[in-house]
Order: sequence, then C-alpha cells, then structure tokens
Amino acid sequence: MELFGVPIQTMYLYTLIIAGSLTLLFLFFGDVFSGLSEGIPFLNPTLVLSFFTCFSAGGYIGELVLPLSSLLIALLSCILSIMLVVLLHIFVLVPLSSAEESLAYREDDLRGRLGKVITAVPVDGFGEVVIEGIGGTISKSAVSFDNQQISYGTTVLVVDINNGVLSVTPHEPI
Repeated sequence: MELFGVPIQTMYLYTLIIAGSLTLLFLFFGDVFSGLSEGIPFLNPTLVLSFFTCFSAGGYIGELVLPLSSLLIALLSCILSIMLVVLLHIFVLVPLSSAEESLAYREDDLRGRLGKVITAVPVDGFGEVVIEGIGGTISKSAVSFDNQQISYGTTVLVVDINNGVLSVTPHEPI
C-alpha cells in the first residue's frame, strides 16, 4: 500500500524517526513546554509522542512481519499503542506527578520536629537523635538545649541547629 505515493513502510519509518527524535528532545527540554498539558491532561505531550512512536514502530514491524492488509496492521498498531499509552499514563506519569519532588531536606526543616534519643545526651556532651518522617529516618548528633542530661528513649523537640548538631529539649505532650 502507498500513501501520498510513498510506501507505507517508509511512512511508518519516517514517523518513527521523527516521533522518536521529538520524544528524546521533549525528554531533555520538557521543562520548557511544561505548561502545554495543564489545561487538557490527556493531551500530555509525553503521551502524544509516545503514541506516535509506538504506533509507527508497531506499524513498521507489522508491515515487515505480518501477512495482513495494511489497514488491519494500522488498526492493530493503533490499538496496541493506545493500550501502551494508557499503561504509561496510569503506572508511570500519574505516580510521578503525585510523588514528592525530592527526598532531600534542609537542616532548617528539622527545627520544631519531634525525635527520639537513641544515644543518651550528657550534660556537656553529644548524643544522638533519630527523627522519622515520610521521606525516611534521619539520625543526627544532638546536644541538650537546657544543658541537662537526656536519657535514652526520651522524646525530644528540636529547638535549634548549629553546624549540623541539633539542640534538643525533652518534649512533654500537652
């Protein structure tokens, strides 16, 4: 079969090369076009480019391997591409969009958090406090803010941070 005087296999191959190249460009420079998909979520450029890439790859391979008509190969390729794009959307893009941007934290973010003493804090010395959160568990050196001993297992409140060392005080729940 020919389309615009060009064999359909060649059209599939050209589409594959162009869509694949645009997908790679969008992968590298996608932040520039980040606002394009906000209004209409199903027209996400990642999904559209993935559809054309899968469609043209499926059509090209189908034309080479399958002894079916070109129209049936295009239909099968379209159905396969829609299924792959839906799976990409559900299992990759939706979880990525709802994930936290980073698991990193700033030390200032620890101020006001509750932790638990895992190494007793002596009067004029260092102990260790563990702070649990959504992003994981953070273990930091600690000193007593009130210059008093804090025993193992005590729940503490982070008051200040100096040079990576937490200043903590025992926490009494209200």
